Amino acid sequence: MDRMLPSGLFGNGVVAAPMAGGPSNPPLAEAAGRAGGVGFLAAGYKSAERLAGELEALFATGLGFGVNLFVPRDEGLDRGAVLAYRERLRPVARRLGVELPEPRWEDDDAYPAKLDILLERVPPIVSFTFALPPARDVARLRAAGAFTIQTVTTADEARAAEDLGVDAVVVQHPSAGGHSGAFLADPLLAAFSGTLPELVAEVRGAVGLPLLAAGGIGTPTDADAARHAGASAVQLGTAFLRTPEAGTNAVHRRALTDAAFDRTAQTRAFSGKVARGLENGFMRDFADGPAGYPVIHYLTAPLRAAAVAAGDPHGTNLWAGTGWKSARDEPARDVVAHFAG
Repeated sequence: MDRMLPSGLFGNGVVAAPMAGGPSNPPLAEAAGRAGGVGFLAAGYKSAERLAGELEALFATGLGFGVNLFVPRDEGLDRGAVLAYRERLRPVARRLGVELPEPRWEDDDAYPAKLDILLERVPPIVSFTFALPPARDVARLRAAGAFTIQTVTTADEARAAEDLGVDAVVVQHPSAGGHSGAFLADPLLAAFSGTLPELVAEVRGAVGLPLLAAGGIGTPTDADAARHAGASAVQLGTAFLRTPEAGTNAVHRRALTDAAFDRTAQTRAFSGKVARGLENGFMRDFADGPAGYPVIHYLTAPLRAAAVAAGDPHGTNLWAGTGWKSARDEPARDVVAHFAG
């Protein structure tokens, strides 16, 4: 028998997606929660200490919310390819007046420390992306009272998540902005060719877990189609990027309304992991960037920061899903209201 999302946690069925790197912050999570949706903290890219502080800020609101963890994964890093990429980036670094860091070969995004924090101060929801966490971690979080969710991109990944013991899955379509949560296949080589509702229906037929649909949901009609296909809720990221509560930087905000950016594309150039954003000069110049997350992420971080400081949209990542043109400059509560089920 198919399970359902607990209504007390997921309210009107709208989730403000965890968007690491700035956009997802306590004000956005709080605003989404106060509007009847669910807000998320993105734990990726930040220290365990910073996560702990943000966690306390959201607990103080008395609202339900979630925390998303990047799960470290050994993807067979090609160190030679990373070092060659570093050399190719040197002219960009010289132009921007920054130093390229040495590669951080062993980096787990402080996953163990962040997990410990969440086990001590348990949020209502914990989600995972990039890989399956150890079964013991899921069991400990569930025993502590957390509702657990895994990001999946295929029916096979959903089956693996169900076998692991999570409570629900986010079904992420390739049209989603930001990083792909794929972990069983290369999303550039094996991307689902159908629509989001078709992917939801395929996963619905494979598992009995509650489904949250994500990817390219730009209008309420898109959300309704995903729900009709079997999703219990929709998870939106790009729709919240232009809200005043989001921590989206000014360069990113301007690019989302700039007619010069007329398409999105997937790339590994910025982080070494496949992600979708507004296609810009950096993506075109380094279209063959190597796999290597998070090593590439930290390698390009100074370049991206310098580009943002200089107001250059062609030197930094501009994550966005295919429905970016439908996003508006409006409060998060209005976004939630538009997409509520």
